[in-house]
Amino acid sequence: MSLRPSDHRKERPPRRGLAALLVGLGLVGAALADPLPFRQYPGVEYDDFELPTDFREPAEWVFGRLMYPSMGWGGQWKFGGTSWTIDYPKGDRHIAALVRRLSIIDARSVEQPVDLEDGDDVFNWPWLYAVEVGQWDLTDEQAAQLREYLLRGGFLMVDDFHGSREWTVFVESMRRVFPDRPIVDLPDDDPIFHAFWDLVDRKQIPGLQFVYSGRPYEQDGFDAHWRGIYDDQGRVMVAICHNMDLGDAVEHSDNPAYPEDLSAIAMRTFLNYIVYAMTH
Repeated sequence: MSLRPSDHRKERPPRRGLAALLVGLGLVGAALADPLPFRQYPGVEYDDFELPTDFREPAEWVFGRLMYPSMGWGGQWKFGGTSWTIDYPKGDRHIAALVRRLSIIDARSVEQPVDLEDGDDVFNWPWLYAVEVGQWDLTDEQAAQLREYLLRGGFLMVDDFHGSREWTVFVESMRRVFPDRPIVDLPDDDPIFHAFWDLVDRKQIPGLQFVYSGRPYEQDGFDAHWRGIYDDQGRVMVAICHNMDLGDAVEHSDNPAYPEDLSAIAMRTFLNYIVYAMTH
């Protein structure tokens, strides 16, 4: 993958002042109550992950991780340890550290699990990330809340799902969110690929399984797809990373066994998507 800086000579910093302003404002007029405080759940891979020393310090931007019901788990998803907690919380905190290091966006060091059933709390978190959406099963009420959130200016990135079966499961819930909006391939000239770096010749980013299998794909997900759903103004509301696992690549960026170049691409993609979400 070729990563050209945006002016083809040096890295162009994002519209950071605007980003900070938009993050500070949040979804104006949407939230009716103060944000819920930080909370931590047991993950699939991490049960008692150490908190950073500054986790109580507030910030303008927070990495919101979408909580959702998984097929076959009933209400267990409310307590963690199901598919929404894959890579959590290590991957989230690596991304927060990345935002702090490479931009002047004031990012909190810890993530925020966001439950669509917590009243209007979702409107306090302009960025949401969801993994393993090939297993999610949104209710009609959750889908309606997510639709309202996205139409009011929120952003959702979905990642780490693979193959035709998981795609079908993902689409079934996403059609409850937007029954009338198409899922499309994002063109190379979409601003989301040029918000911080120019992301040219994008490639498939595998999860940690690549270290052991040598395969960049899982199941029958042989080709990576960069897709999205647009609003009426042409803004990407939902960024869909299918047959990829960018979260794993960032989570394991400190693992010498995982290829550094793949972690770097994943990090740059996340930063592009975050800057885009905060400026569009």
